Amino acid sequence: MTDLTCELPATTVLLPRLVTPQFARLLVVVFGSGLSMYLLTSVVPLYLAASGSGGIGAGLSTGAMMLSAVAMELVVPRMLRRFGYRGTLGLGLLLLGVPSLALLFTSSLALVLVVCVIRGGGLAILVVGAVALVAEVTPAHRRGEGLGVYGVVVGLPAGIGLPLGVYLTNVIGYDALFVLAAIASLAGLAMLPGLPGRSTGSASGADEQHVKVLGGLRGSGLLMPTFVFAAVTVAAGISVTFLPLGSGNHLVVAVALLIQSVTAPLARWLAGRIGDRIGPAKLLAPAILLAALGAASLIFIGSAVAVIAGAALFGLGFGAAQNLTLALMYDRSPKTRYGQVSALWNLAYDAGWGVGAILFGFVVAGTGYSLAFGLTAAIVALAIVPALKTSLRATA
Repeated sequence: MTDLTCELPATTVLLPRLVTPQFARLLVVVFGSGLSMYLLTSVVPLYLAASGSGGIGAGLSTGAMMLSAVAMELVVPRMLRRFGYRGTLGLGLLLLGVPSLALLFTSSLALVLVVCVIRGGGLAILVVGAVALVAEVTPAHRRGEGLGVYGVVVGLPAGIGLPLGVYLTNVIGYDALFVLAAIASLAGLAMLPGLPGRSTGSASGADEQHVKVLGGLRGSGLLMPTFVFAAVTVAAGISVTFLPLGSGNHLVVAVALLIQSVTAPLARWLAGRIGDRIGPAKLLAPAILLAALGAASLIFIGSAVAVIAGAALFGLGFGAAQNLTLALMYDRSPKTRYGQVSALWNLAYDAGWGVGAILFGFVVAGTGYSLAFGLTAAIVALAIVPALKTSLRATA
């Protein structure tokens, strides 16, 4: 008689758990901080425009926050090394949440910009720390899927906050939104005790290079995905800042932002799943093409159909590009440089978002919205060339 019990273990494959308790706590922090950001992303420009600051003030508010984030991202890897994940993320939650309450007392452009600068610093700490921590708490061979799960959770606040913030300005008013944004960020402090303290990577002096965000990039393979992703984020920052002002129809804007915010995390997750199997490089060019087509649709800003369809296309391309560029950068880097990769990727995100919003504010004043959106689409389209070269190398 055959002993079947001896054969069972050989047919049993135990996969490492993806969403561990630590990962779950991190996702709660990510969701709350993201909600705090996105509730006010389109609302603060409207708040300033209602106070007489116009399109230039709206662009400056987004640009101030994102360029502040860029400056902070240069030092976050060093902060992670010195203070660990818990201490660094805690500071980020405070800087993102508390200044929102100051908006209760002022609509002055100068003071609102100060608030945006402080919140930008908090945002930088959270996104760099969170992305680096995802790589720490997920298995290496499931990293693309882990980044996809992270992408879904970080995208949910955009799906909720962007349309809801615009809608609620006429329902509960600006003050209630500012308080809600503060609470959403500060609630994440309760999740910090269960997170890892420090990186499990080597901390020897030989690894000091990984805290220098812009150091050692030549020949690293990181520059191409960084610049490609930056081109896409230019359009992302412009759309969420100026779509409410360019359209004027808050219902159409809310629907478009909702669709874009839902399709982006879905595409980010799917790109991670497929990218783990065939490699992220093969999917990068199609993702950028979708983003360019979506950005080009805003040339027809007066058409509700074009705006909504474009939001869906851009959401798919933008979400996929988020996952693919980051996975590609992690694949090309040792574990000791995960902090650098996270900071560099987020630099591309925030620099593109911030610079695009500032320049668009000045350009649209002289050209009008249709031509300005057309120029935005052209910038994204240029990124297809290096992305296509990377895809072709991967299939060769």
